[in-house]
Amino acid sequence: MAEDKTVREDITVDGVSMVRLLGPQDRFLAELEKRYPTVTIVSRGDRVSLEGSEDEVARAAGHVRELIDMIRNGVDLTDNDVVRGEELVRSGGKVKDTLGEAILSVRGKTIRPMTAGQKRYIDEISHSTIVFGIGPAGTGKTYLAMAKAVQALQRKEITRIILTRPAVEAGERLGFLPGTLTDKIDPYLRPLYDALNDMMDPELVPKLLATGVVEVAPLAYMRGRTLNDAFIILDEAQNTTPEQMKMFLTRLGFGSTMVITGDITQVDLPDTVSGLKLASTILQGVDEIGFITLTSADVVRHSLVGKIVDAYTEHEQRAMKAKAIRAQKRGARA
Repeated sequence: MAEDKTVREDITVDGVSMVRLLGPQDRFLAELEKRYPTVTIVSRGDRVSLEGSEDEVARAAGHVRELIDMIRNGVDLTDNDVVRGEELVRSGGKVKDTLGEAILSVRGKTIRPMTAGQKRYIDEISHSTIVFGIGPAGTGKTYLAMAKAVQALQRKEITRIILTRPAVEAGERLGFLPGTLTDKIDPYLRPLYDALNDMMDPELVPKLLATGVVEVAPLAYMRGRTLNDAFIILDEAQNTTPEQMKMFLTRLGFGSTMVITGDITQVDLPDTVSGLKLASTILQGVDEIGFITLTSADVVRHSLVGKIVDAYTEHEQRAMKAKAIRAQKRGARA
């Protein structure tokens, strides 16, 4: 069998772009070398040289060129652009098309999709009236939906943002928690407040809440309302009952967008069918309703989070298989 042909390719980069391409202490360059172990990558002056097998050099060079394009378009690179970028290159995707699109820029930080799945998710939000984002923790379901909501408000495409989630008891009873009803419910809504403060001027948020431009409320407060010209996000939707989900979806008014997020493997409802599970079954194929499923590959927290998600998924699958086998044996003995 013939050996792969060894080739060399040189890419010229201007001084400022070179500094940003290499990263702090040449961290991005080191990560590139790790992602393409059969390619020797060397930077000298205004040139990056890549040497190795023809196919791998072509992939690595294409990746580097796309990173340079992102830098020239004002994107601040992160380690994720190298790690996820290599995965995109190998799957035939475009790094800058997936990872380079900014949703918001807040206090010097750019919020943008970090994976191909996240890119499909924000594209679906742009094109559909109702979007279901289903996936495990850390995949950016709520955070990206919030960013799209703030973007729509800034562009005056809507007049208000409504954020809601079910107040499902987990361990502590609401009645035994201290304070007023608002104080009791506030811990359930705190993640939404945190995301909001991350994306807007913290001094502006209280004013928007006071005027009703932004509303954060438990799901029960949605009953009997019609929500026009709004961007509405229902978080932790796996903990809605079928009746609550139907109630929420029928609040949709003219000029509004709804995003429903949840993880169907983390249902906290006792002995009740999840409204999210049922909706994902009966609403498939309905026009203007989109479903995006994110996986552990879309987790953008610590790399261990994706491994934890996979481990629990495998455990649950083994447990379900064992349960099915036991049920089959009992049926055979009967």
